[in-house]
Amino acid sequence: QVQPVESGGGSVQAGGSLRLSCSVSGYPDGIRCAAWFRQAPGKQREGVAHINGDGTTHYYADSVKGRFAISKDDAKNTLYLQMNSLKPEDTAMYYCATRGIWFCPNRAAEYTFWGQGTQVTVSS
Repeated sequence: QVQPVESGGGSVQAGGSLRLSCSVSGYPDGIRCAAWFRQAPGKQREGVAHINGDGTTHYYADSVKGRFAISKDDAKNTLYLQMNSLKPEDTAMYYCATRGIWFCPNRAAEYTFWGQGTQVTVSS
């Protein structure tokens, strides 16, 4: 029943910004644990940021701290990732994931619902 759908990816020059959105349908009373992951070609999928059901931020990858911000709007059933000061190494497919528990796990394998991904490309 829970279905995440990402949007907002695209191409941007280094130093620019993007805001990713993830519509998360199926939760009757607000989004529970939700997270952003990313994967570059030939690389392992890595966690970017997590947000718990109560809105507290559990995790940011060291590589994005101070530049990215995860948030959600439960009234709109939407998860966001604000990405500022983008670098070429941020280039990847970005995925929205969620699980029907209040506090987020760290491993990708523990998430039960996934979006299709949205591509982010940062050029020099």
